[in-house]
Amino acid sequence: MKLALIAHDGKKADMVSFVMKRLRFFNRPEIELVATGTTGKMLLDAGIDKIQRVSSGPMGGDAEIGALVTRGKMDAIIFFRDPLDKHPHDVDISMLMRLCDVHNIPLATNQKTAKILISYYDSQLD
Repeated sequence: MKLALIAHDGKKADMVSFVMKRLRFFNRPEIELVATGTTGKMLLDAGIDKIQRVSSGPMGGDAEIGALVTRGKMDAIIFFRDPLDKHPHDVDISMLMRLCDVHNIPLATNQKTAKILISYYDSQLD
């Protein structure tokens, strides 16, 4: 199972906290993690065993994850977006969200939906 973890600057601490509370799930051997640049580094520093890092969002990381979606290599995405801030790569963000809809990939954009998504997948893997 391949999951992507993405967080805007204002939400990176929330992502690290979310993952740390569910470290048992995220460190399962059957879970492959992909994250955009800085988010991935922060998660590695926080104790995630393994994570594939792509470019940061503004440098094309969202597009790289979108490419994984189109090739059928992504099972779900957790993207903690900051809806109150402007982002220079809004076009890439919209593209990624559209690709998730086109390819029927679950996309959690806040902590409550991410919690439900992880809870579901955790129950499926047991």
